Amino acid sequence: MSAQLDQVTANTDPDSQETKEWLDSLAAVLEQEGPDRAHYLLERLIDLARQSGSDIPFSANTAYVNTIPLSQEQHCPGNLEYEEKLRSWMRWNAMAMVVKANRFDGDLGGHLSSFASLANMLGIGFNHFWKAPSENHGGDLLYIQGHSSPGVYARAFLEGRLTEDQLLHFRREVDGGGLSSYPHPKLMPSFWQFPTVSMGLGPLMAIYQARFLKYLHARSIADTTDRKVWAFCGDGEMDEPESLGAIGMAAREKLDNLVIVVNCNLQRLDGPVRGNGKIIQELEGEFRGAGWNVVKVIWGPGWDALLAKDKEGILRKVMMETVDGEYQNYKAKDGAYVRKHFFGKHPKLLEMVANMTDDDIWRLTRGGHDPHKIYAAFKVAQEHKGQPTVLLVKTIKGFGMGKHGEARNTAHNTKKLTDEAVREMRDRYSIPIPDDQLADIPFYKPADDAPEIKYLHERRAALGGYLPARRQHADEKLTVPPLSAFQNVLDATAEGREVSSTQAYVRILTTLLKDQSVGPRIVPVLVDESRTFGMEGLFRQVGIFNQQGQLYEPVDKDQVMYYREDKAGQILQEGINEAGGMSSWIAAATSYSTNNRVMIPFYTYYSMFGMQRIGDLVWAAADMRARGFLMGGTAGRTTLNGEGLQHEDGHSHLFAAAVPNCMPYDPTFGHELAVIIQDGMRRMVEEQEDVFYYITIMNENYPHPGIKPGQEEGILKGMYLLQEGDKKAKQRVQLIGSGTILRESIFAQELLLNDWGIAADVWSAPSLTLVARDGQDAERWNLVNPTAEQRVPYVSQLLKDTQGPIVATTDYMRAFAEQIRAFIPKDRTYRVLGTDGFGRSDSRAKLREFFEVNRYYITVAALKSLAEEGKIDAKVVEQAVAKYNLDPNKPNPVTQ
Repeated sequence: MSAQLDQVTANTDPDSQETKEWLDSLAAVLEQEGPDRAHYLLERLIDLARQSGSDIPFSANTAYVNTIPLSQEQHCPGNLEYEEKLRSWMRWNAMAMVVKANRFDGDLGGHLSSFASLANMLGIGFNHFWKAPSENHGGDLLYIQGHSSPGVYARAFLEGRLTEDQLLHFRREVDGGGLSSYPHPKLMPSFWQFPTVSMGLGPLMAIYQARFLKYLHARSIADTTDRKVWAFCGDGEMDEPESLGAIGMAAREKLDNLVIVVNCNLQRLDGPVRGNGKIIQELEGEFRGAGWNVVKVIWGPGWDALLAKDKEGILRKVMMETVDGEYQNYKAKDGAYVRKHFFGKHPKLLEMVANMTDDDIWRLTRGGHDPHKIYAAFKVAQEHKGQPTVLLVKTIKGFGMGKHGEARNTAHNTKKLTDEAVREMRDRYSIPIPDDQLADIPFYKPADDAPEIKYLHERRAALGGYLPARRQHADEKLTVPPLSAFQNVLDATAEGREVSSTQAYVRILTTLLKDQSVGPRIVPVLVDESRTFGMEGLFRQVGIFNQQGQLYEPVDKDQVMYYREDKAGQILQEGINEAGGMSSWIAAATSYSTNNRVMIPFYTYYSMFGMQRIGDLVWAAADMRARGFLMGGTAGRTTLNGEGLQHEDGHSHLFAAAVPNCMPYDPTFGHELAVIIQDGMRRMVEEQEDVFYYITIMNENYPHPGIKPGQEEGILKGMYLLQEGDKKAKQRVQLIGSGTILRESIFAQELLLNDWGIAADVWSAPSLTLVARDGQDAERWNLVNPTAEQRVPYVSQLLKDTQGPIVATTDYMRAFAEQIRAFIPKDRTYRVLGTDGFGRSDSRAKLREFFEVNRYYITVAALKSLAEEGKIDAKVVEQAVAKYNLDPNKPNPVTQ
C-alpha cells in the first residue's frame, strides 16, 4: 500500500522519505493491531492538528473501490448453481410478463431494466437474509424498488404463490386477479407491504419506520430487537428531496435496524444520473457526512486480481477519474471498446490486460451482479451496530438484455422486445424453451419436485415463510371507550365560557391517553406546534420519545408543563418537518399490519402545511390502508388571523375529498368532534376498517351548545339540523355551514329574523364531502339500476320537506360546498359562499368581510335567493346591502 501511494505522489512530495516512514508505521499498525486502532490514531492526529490551528480539509469520500476488502468478504453459503438458475428463470418470466402484456395492449407499459440490474440483490436477500413474521420474529420490512415489481412477481410465481393467469394479467386489474404495476397494498392487500412509488417516498418512510420499531421496543409494546428495515431505491431516485431529507435523523437516532440499498446502475429514464460525475462518490459523501455506515460494492470478482496487480495505483486512479457517462458507454459496447477506451488510458493498464481476450474483459462484472460481493455487503449491513447502513451497489441497467437495452438510455422504458431479442435472452440464460414456442414467449416453471424449486422453498422455510407478504388485520383486540367517556366535551360550555375546537380536541386526546385499553396505543405526532395547539401539557404527562432520554435539565423545569424527553416517551416530536411527521404517522397507522400491534396515531399540524405539502405521502398512506387521525389545526382561510397568505388554508378539504378512504370532517363544536373521533376509533380499532380521518380544528374561542339526543347519526353522515328557525315567519331559508363559519350562519339567522322577518333553519355540516359521496353513490346506483326503486341521497332526504332557498357557507373554496349541488332538491335555489383567493393578515372579522362569508353576506345571499324566486322584492336586497355597509363596487376577492 505504502509503495503504490509513494509512487503516485512522488512528483509532488517534498519529503518522500518522511512520507514513507509515516506510511510504513501506519501499515504496521494495520497489520498488527487492525483497522480500528489505525482509525483511532488517525483521528487523534487530525484532532491534534486542528486544535493547533491547522486547516485540515474534510473529505467523506474513500477510493472508488469496494469497501469490504477481499480478505474480509464472507462468501455466500447457498447453492449458487441453483440460485443462478432460479434468477435466470425469474429474469425470463419477468420479461415474458411485461412483453406479453404489451403485445396484448401496447399502452400498458412496464419495466424490465430495473429488476434486470437488481436481480442478484433481491435473490441474495430473499434466500439468505429477510425473515418473515413468525412466532419468534416480527419479520423484516421490505421497501422494494417500485420498478422492479415484475421480478418479485416472477419469484412468487416460481414459489407457487402467484398463478400463470395472474402473470398474464400484469397491469390488468379492473376485472380482478391482476397484478399491480408497482407495489400497491391497496390493490394487493395480502402481498405488498409498502408502496414505494412515487419515488423518494420509500427511503423517507423506511427511515421513520425503523425509528418506529425502536419506539415500540422502548415502550415495551413489541420486541423489535432483531428486526430490520430494508429499503431499495435507484440512484436516480436519490435526486428526490425526500430520499435524502431525513438521513441526518437516521444517524442521530442510531437506527442500526435500517439498511438502504441504492441500486447504482448510473441511469435514470432520460439518460445518465451523473454523466459528468460519479453518483456513488456523491452519495457516499452525503451519507458518510451524515453519520451513516457506508458500504460500496463497485467491482465484481474479476477485478480483484487486477487490483492486486495495481502496485502503482494507476488502475485505482483511472477508476476514480472515469466519469459515469463513460462507465455507461463501456457496458453499452463490447470488450474491445473497453480495452481501448478504459484500459487504454494508460500504457501500463494495457499491459495489465494484455493476456486477456476481449471476451475476458467484457466478463469483468460490476459488484452488484456477483452473489459473493452482495452477500458480504448484506452480512455487514445486518451485523453493523450503532449506525444505519447504506449499500451503494454498482450495477448495469438492463443487465442481460444485450444490445436491445443493456446500459442504453432507452433501457428504462424498454417493454417491447423483438423475436430476435427474446431468442438472445433465451440463449443467454439457457431457458429450456424450443424455437417453435418462442413466438408465444411462454412462462417457464419446472416441476414442483425439481431440486431448484425445492431449494427455493427450503430457503424461505428457513427464514420463516414467504415475502413479500402483508398482514391485513391485527390479532389483538382493543376496546374503545364509549361516547359517554367524553362527557366533558359533549356537554354545553358553562355560561360565559368560550373554548376552541382545538381545546376540545386536547381534552378528548387526554381522555384517550388515560384509558387503560387504548391509552398506551395512542401516538401523538407533533411537528413543533404543540404550544400553538395548547398541547404542551402532554410533554410532562406522557413525555417525548428519545432513545437517549434527557441528557440536560430543561430550561423550564420549574414549570408544570416543562419539556420532558424520555426513553419511553409517548410523543413523537419531529421538529419543523411535516414530511417526517407524516412518515411517523404512517408507521404508526400501519402498525396493525407491520407489527401485529394496533396503534392509534394523532398527527396534529397547521392544516395549511398538511395536505398540500405532503399530499403524495397522504396517497401513500391511503395505498397502505393506514388507520389513524390527521388533525388539521388552525384550519380555514379566515380563522388564523394575522399569519398571512401562506398560512391560511381554504383548500385542504378539497385535497382530502380526493382520497377515497379518507374520512374528512370540518366540525364546529366539541360534541361533534367527540362523536367523530369515538366512532372513528370504533371503526379503525374495533372493526379494523381500512380508513383514516382528516379532521380540521380551529383556535377560535366561542360557546359550545352541547349534544342533543339523536344528533350522532347526522354528525357522522355529515349534516344535521342544528337550530330550527321561527315557525311563525312567512318566508323561510335554509342555512348550511361548517367549521367556524357555521357560527356566522347562526348570526345570520338572527339578522334575517330580526331585520327582515325571515326564518332560517341552520344546518351543521361536519362533512360536506361525505354528504357528497353519499349522493354520488346513490346517483351511480340509480344510473345502472334504472328500473329498480331509485335511491334518494341523504341530503335530499334532509331538505325535501324544508322551505326556501339554501345558502351554504364555509371557510373553504366554493368548490367544497359545490360538491352537493347535484343532490339539492331541483326546485330549490342553492347558493354557495366560500373563501376563494389568496389569504392575508387581518382580524377574523375583516377577513370574513373581505372573503364575503360573514353574517352580513350570508344574510344578503339569502335575501337575493328569495328575490330570485320571486318571494320578496329585489329592493329589499338593495336595502340590506346598504344597511350592512356592503360595497357594491368591491373587487372580487379572487382577483385580489
